[in-house]
Amino acid sequence: MIQRIIGGAVGALVVWLILWWNQVDTTVAATAAIAGAVAAFFWPIVIGFILGRRMRSRRDDEIQAEVARQVAEQTNRQG
Repeated sequence: MIQRIIGGAVGALVVWLILWWNQVDTTVAATAAIAGAVAAFFWPIVIGFILGRRMRSRRDDEIQAEVARQVAEQTNRQG
């Protein structure tokens, strides 16, 4: 958690410095730095959520395939 906050702060500082170096208006630079810090803070949460859903979906598909295989195998034995 602290690493993400520090990463967001450093990212915001770097964005602000780059925009300041290119002589962009200070309010625009500050807004961009804040937006960059917020994005740097939240992107791991969003990516983790997306990857978690994909993993759960694949696992459910594997379970359904295994159940179908076992049912087919059991049907072949009885028939």
